[in-house]
This record gives sequence, structure tokens and C-alpha cells, in this order.
Amino acid sequence: MSVAVPTPVTATYPTGIKPISERKFPKTICMFDVDGTLSLARQEAKPEMFATLAKLRENTAVAFVGGSDLSKILEQVRSLDLFDFGFAENGLVAYKLGQPLAAASFIKHVGEEEYKKMVNWILRYLSEVDVPVKRGTFIEFRNGMINVSPIGRNASIQERIEFEKFDKEHGIRADMVTKLEQEFVHLGLTFAIGGQISFDVFPEGWDKTYSLRHIEPEGFDTIHFFGDKTFKGGNDYEIFSDPKVTGHTVTSPEDTMRQLDELFLTAA
Repeated sequence: MSVAVPTPVTATYPTGIKPISERKFPKTICMFDVDGTLSLARQEAKPEMFATLAKLRENTAVAFVGGSDLSKILEQVRSLDLFDFGFAENGLVAYKLGQPLAAASFIKHVGEEEYKKMVNWILRYLSEVDVPVKRGTFIEFRNGMINVSPIGRNASIQERIEFEKFDKEHGIRADMVTKLEQEFVHLGLTFAIGGQISFDVFPEGWDKTYSLRHIEPEGFDTIHFFGDKTFKGGNDYEIFSDPKVTGHTVTSPEDTMRQLDELFLTAA
């Protein structure tokens, strides 16, 4: 199912923010993954990151594109007002200057019956998989996707860190993705591992490149994307490798700031 993207809404810039047309590089936009790029996983970005983004916004357009729902992303980046564009759920939920754009629905795409079959399969699988701890919210339903976590999204920060190490050694998420993909190949879905404890499930083409549908009408000549999961199978891979995008792999929020300083801010 394709979703038409309307002409971007006309919105008001926050006080003190230059219109994009008046910035140093008005035809350039910098887009950022959230977890591991702007902030540590599920934590608020540091003050120095917000300062860096504010300085960058004097030069280019600035956007975040995350897989989580908007409420969770805003716990990390504070406010839509700090960005020209905000893309939650890979851009399936989108905002320009705080105003909503078009949205897309996962449940309408796959249908209720197929969705129930998938949920039942996931719950059966998770009941048998052995992981260090199990908490709550193993499946999180979002507007444009579902998020699956073998230990549950209610895990504490320390439990998330420990599971990430365990998963790197035992491939819990990778094995589950392989089997789930085989079971539901007929639905044409994409499975993307992201963050520390989970993976996303969404229709093909509804990865982070979906956000570009909202960017294209804006007339940018250069699109930069910064992300940490840029490897194949990571949830940044598709947008990172898109031919319209200049991709940058980062290893931490500090590395993001370092690269931005080198690319845009040193001589700004």
C-alpha cells in the first residue's frame, strides 16, 4: 500500500530560528538516527549535543529519523521545535516545524488476521527462547510497524546493556528474525535490528528511506544521514546506502558531534 505525501504544510519557525532559505547551506539537510547517534539508547541527549544541533541549524536544515514512536523519541530529543523535521517510526509519522504530515498504517497494510497470526507466532517463540531476563512489553504495536523485544521493552538500562552483550554472543535477535522472515515471507515485510534489545517489523519500503518521501518536495540538493546501525540488517542501512543520501557511520553521540564539527561547524 502506498501513501501519498502531500505538499508540505506551511508552518511558523520558532522564535530566533532562521528560515531554511536564509541559512548558510539552504539546500542541505542533515538527518540523524536517535539511539546511539544523538543520545545513548533510550536516554536524553546531552546538553552539548543540543548545543551542537542548534549551531548546525544555523547552517543547514536538521531532522531526526527514528524507529520509535514520537513520545519515546521526545524523551530523548526534548522537542520538535529543536528540529525542522521530525520523523518517528521511520517517517511513517512525520512533522515539519511541529505540524503533522501524512501517516501510514501497518495494520491496514497486513490486515488484522495476518497480524494476529504473527503476534501468536512471536509469543510462542518467545515463550521458548532462553535469555537472561524477561520483563514486559515483548511486542509494541506502533502506527507504522511493530517492535519485538526478546527481553521486553520494560527492561532497565542495565538489563538492556547486559542483553546487548548476550545477544552479540548468541545472536538471539538475528536467529529470531531469520525464522520470522521465513514464516511470513508472503507478507513482504522487512525486519531491522536496532537499538540494544529489539527489532522492527514493517512493510518493504517502510524503512527509514520512507522519510525521504517527505524530504523530496522540499528541494534539497544534499541529504546527509548520520547513524550507528548502518550495517546490512541494521535499521539505518537502507537510508545510509540510498543513492540520494550521503551516509555517515557514527560510533557514539560524541563521534556524531566530532563529525559535524569537521564537516560543518569548524569554519562556520
